[in-house]
Amino acid sequence: MSIEEALTRARESGLDLIEISPTAKPPVAKIMDKGKYFYEQEKKRKQALKKQKDVEIKSVRIGIGTSLHDLELKAKQADEFLAEGNKAKVDLALRGREKYLDRKFLEERIERFLAIIAHSFDREDIKKGPRGLSLIIGPKK
Repeated sequence: MSIEEALTRARESGLDLIEISPTAKPPVAKIMDKGKYFYEQEKKRKQALKKQKDVEIKSVRIGIGTSLHDLELKAKQADEFLAEGNKAKVDLALRGREKYLDRKFLEERIERFLAIIAHSFDREDIKKGPRGLSLIIGPKK
């Protein structure tokens, strides 16, 4: 119906004409009380915030010479992060000349650490940063 007709119907019933979806063809509007509409919208927004879960990125830092026992402890720590539903960032810290070692060798160190983690996870690509290599892993969806 036309805008004028909708406005007259809204005035006759003592309510407001509220545009719901202005980008739709034709635009969608409702005849209802403006205060009630805003109250419902706020209620929906609060419900959505309750259902939303914050995912933190926790960090686990390893080095090239980290012993197997220490790797197991760090892997256990990463398992706990994943079990809580958080993501874990695995940093392979490199110092001095270690930064110029073969990339495959460095990635193999990270893979060795990832093999120890018991929890199933999704992973992103390994990225090179100024302090070494890093990788983000998250719980399996």
